[in-house]
Order: sequence, then structure tokens, then C-alpha cells
Amino acid sequence: MAFDTNTAIRLLTMTSLGGLLFTVGLRLTWDDITASLRRCKLGWVLPANFILAPVLTLALAHLFQVPTDIAIGMVLLAAAPFAPVVPIFTKMAKGDLALAGALTASFPFFSAFLTPVVCEVALKVLLGSGSLKFSILAILIVLVSTITLPLAAGVAFQHYLPALGRKLLKPFEIISEAAGAVSLAFVTVVEFQTILATGWKPLLAMAMVSELLLLAGYALSGPTAPARRVVALGTSNRNIALALLVALESFPGTPVVAAVVANGLLLIFLGLLHVAFWRFCSHGGNNA
Repeated sequence: MAFDTNTAIRLLTMTSLGGLLFTVGLRLTWDDITASLRRCKLGWVLPANFILAPVLTLALAHLFQVPTDIAIGMVLLAAAPFAPVVPIFTKMAKGDLALAGALTASFPFFSAFLTPVVCEVALKVLLGSGSLKFSILAILIVLVSTITLPLAAGVAFQHYLPALGRKLLKPFEIISEAAGAVSLAFVTVVEFQTILATGWKPLLAMAMVSELLLLAGYALSGPTAPARRVVALGTSNRNIALALLVALESFPGTPVVAAVVANGLLLIFLGLLHVAFWRFCSHGGNNA
């Protein structure tokens, strides 16, 4: 992709995610967030995201004999949990929005330190050796500024300026959702050949990883169905931006970067299918 294309995608993505996360925050209070965290089984959520995800990815990449560069891209995604879209997916899927906001806002602090370690260990298993270039501080700054701060700003706005927050909610949602739709369509068109070149085996392996993580997240969390949906969506949807950050620093100009994009787009598509299923269940009166 050309530099201008990269810049356009970054701007659209940051505008969309920042705005959507801000509007999620406008719907929450600090009490909502703390109460949801108390009900969540965080002791299971962290191992599922930082241990189970990379182990499953390595196993299925080996089983499907995925080419090394594409397998590395899959591993980088597996080591980058809780995509920023989780609160948006949660809102659409009638999940526990407070828990989604709390976990999405807190996971950058875990990811900044654990993702590089998980990548190093997983790549040593995959390659026999591994040496990544990364900056924990750079990762932390990017994650906090693009995920945690917009969410926290929305909650603070709702707390201190509730009337203005209500007025801003709908315009911010409309602008952010439009930017997100344009960004997703733009990336899909630009990377269409990359997606086709990835091959069906790696995409099938990544789809199986995603579905198994969805089931694990749903089973290991609780106690309510809305909370289970949050952890299921967060565990199965990986942070494409974080995986790309590591890929661009450690594997620039290689098929690894394209593999992250192709598999990341697949995860977004699967996430939307899960959201549609749960919305259908909600309308039908099913609490699954």
C-alpha cells in the first residue's frame, strides 16, 4: 500500500474508533464499570487471551501447514487481545456495555507488557528462534491514546456535563459509524488481492481459532449472558492495530503485514456474524 493509502486508513480508523469509544463512554458511569468488573472472572479472561489464544493458533497453524510468514501474522494477532471494536459489537449484540468498556479500556495496560512477551515465546516455538523489535512505551502510548482515553473521556463527560453529553451522543455516533463503514470498505478494496493471495487454509485455521476462542470466552466468563457475550467477543476479536504495530516494526516489507490484515478482516467479519446472531436471539426472546 502506498503511504497516502496508509495515512487515509489510519485517519479513518482513528476517527471512527475514537468517536465510537467516546460515545460508548457517554453511555456509562464509573459505578457501572466497577460493578461489572466485580462480576467478571478476570482470573480466567487473562489466561484465555494471553495463553490459550496463541497456543490454539500455533496448533492450528501447524495442523493446516500454514506458510511461515502467514503463521507469524496469525501469532501476532493471537497475542493482541480485545479489539477496540468490542464495545461497539457489544452494544449491537445487547451485551454488558459497562463490562465491555471496562475490559477494553484496561486491556491496553496488560497488552503493552504481555503481548511482546507472548510474541517472543510463540515465535521461538514457531521458528526455533525469535527476535522482535518493539517498544513497550510506544505500544502503551498508542493503545492508551486510541482506546483508553476516548472511553474515559466519554465517561467523564457523562459524569460532569451530562446535558452536553446527551446532545453530542447522536452526532458523534453518526460521524463515527460513517467513518468506520468507509474505512472498512476502503481497506477491503485496497487489500482484496492480499486477502485472495492468503489462501483458504490459513483463513480456515484463523476462523477455527476465532470460533474456539469465542466458545472459551463464553464458557469461562459469567455469570450473566450479557457478560458472557462481552468476554466471548473480546476473546475472539483480536486487536488488528496492535498486531500491525508489532508487524511493521519487526517484519516490515514482508508478507507478515499482509497476513495480519487479511486475517484481521476475517475476524471482523466473523464478529459481525456473531453480533447478528445475538441480535436475532435477543429479538426472539432468547437469553443465550
